[in-house]
Amino acid sequence: MGKIKLDARLSAVASLIRKDSRVADIGTDHGYLLAWLIENGISPKGVAADINKGPLENAKRTFSDAGISDKVELILSNGLENIPEHRCDDIVLAGMGGNLITDILSSCHWIYDKNLHIVAQPMSHGEVLREFYVNNGFEILSEKTASDGKHIYCVISAVYTGIKARKDASYFYLGKLTENDDETTKKYIDKILFALEKKHCALVNAGKKDDNLSETIISIKNKISEAYDGNG
Repeated sequence: MGKIKLDARLSAVASLIRKDSRVADIGTDHGYLLAWLIENGISPKGVAADINKGPLENAKRTFSDAGISDKVELILSNGLENIPEHRCDDIVLAGMGGNLITDILSSCHWIYDKNLHIVAQPMSHGEVLREFYVNNGFEILSEKTASDGKHIYCVISAVYTGIKARKDASYFYLGKLTENDDETTKKYIDKILFALEKKHCALVNAGKKDDNLSETIISIKNKISEAYDGNG
């Protein structure tokens, strides 16, 4: 088997992993991400975890074919439930909804560690995850997007600081996305805004106008304007 190739989504995830970190890949599926990180010298070893046995068997074959079985520990686990504390430096939670990622993090007591780094790729409801970070003393370090066909994905890098910063609701939807000036990120932001405006129109038409949502949309538009007006 040749070197592992990652798609655009997993490449974006991999780009935010710290060099020389032990990685816990939660919901590992076929194990491609962890195999790539080890093959390319980004991670010396790691943990591949999944809630089901089938994906772990797939990952086991991937690691065997890559000749790195001795560098990976396979763990059957519901989220971080069976992952021993201090077994990893970077945690990856990719390919699942933001609600589920938030539930997984909320159920783990040892993530509140300033030495840990969390890289999450929510398939939906990134605002739920960002709100969890803000309310629980995590700092979002960076965000990046990746396009794969018709889909655009967002990856969020965060660490625990213990500081609960005050943020308005627009931050939960934008995070640090507006720090990026690439077209993929702008398209992703446009999709977020479109979905919120569609929801707002539906509520208004149903006679259930949400003033908080309206204010959030205005705030998002203002932040987009501040970030990009005059920058193309």
